[in-house]
Amino acid sequence: MSKKLPEHFVNQLELPVISAPMFLVSSPELVIEGCKSGIIGSFPLLNARTNEVLDEWMLRITEELKQAKAQDPECKIAPWAVNIIVHKTNKRYKQDLELIRKHQPPVVITSLGHPGEVVEIVHQYGGLVFSDVIHLVHAKKAAQTGVDGLILVCNGAGGHAGTINPIAFIGAVKEFWDGITILAGCINNGQDILAAEALGADLAYMGTRFIAASESFASNEYKEMLIESSFEDLIYTDAFSGVNANYLVSSIRNAGLDPDQLKKKEAVDMSLLDSSDARAWKDIWSAGQGVNRIKEVTPVHQIIGDLKNEYDQTLQFLVKKTENIISSK
Repeated sequence: MSKKLPEHFVNQLELPVISAPMFLVSSPELVIEGCKSGIIGSFPLLNARTNEVLDEWMLRITEELKQAKAQDPECKIAPWAVNIIVHKTNKRYKQDLELIRKHQPPVVITSLGHPGEVVEIVHQYGGLVFSDVIHLVHAKKAAQTGVDGLILVCNGAGGHAGTINPIAFIGAVKEFWDGITILAGCINNGQDILAAEALGADLAYMGTRFIAASESFASNEYKEMLIESSFEDLIYTDAFSGVNANYLVSSIRNAGLDPDQLKKKEAVDMSLLDSSDARAWKDIWSAGQGVNRIKEVTPVHQIIGDLKNEYDQTLQFLVKKTENIISSK
């Protein structure tokens, strides 16, 4: 059965975009301002360092978005989303799942494991579950669990990224999947968003562009490093969590490590995400290959405004080009 974005979701979007959940970067403010500007804002549940803090964050996001809609019923307020690590090493999995049940975020994004239990709970209240995948075998397994959407994390994405070309990946997935499809990997401007749609994606998944948002948790040093870096300054390694991810080489050196001497982490371990000793995540910073396009720190609403202008201009160009082709025949 085809699973597409519900009409009430689509009607509240200014752009078909999810601001990707980024560990130690995505803040409640980033989520709220993103949703108020018409894109799906999200954050990893583990960004809230305790369940008590998480409970407060989820309540705050719910209430502020409700108030914004009440103040201006005609404005578009996009749904919000959370990301939960379903890997067995996530010590907070059960507690965080109960807070999902309590606060009912419209979208739940699962990572690194079987999403079945999450699907059962979220579907009970009418929410959607998206599962991020980096391999075709993972996509096929996730598709069989009842998820509503697959997030294809392709070559060039920040964080835990895959190595498959987006054209190849989405083409292969579309052979067996007719549900919601989200494309991730080096999507940084309005033209990229439109290109993702042209490939068959329902939504674009953007992370790196929002690290440099004023509302993100990223430090000033992190944001400055983004502005100064290019994709040649990235390294793809599994040394820190056991899962390959893209990191800024300069941040690794600044942490006192040699990027050329990193050792493979033998087992996947997400427990560090919930650890007070999270140096590998606080001091070693991630980015995607679209880092070249990060030129300044700006508020979320300005970033989305720029994306919308780029998207509209590209669409107008393509429409005009198509009209010219048709008229010349």
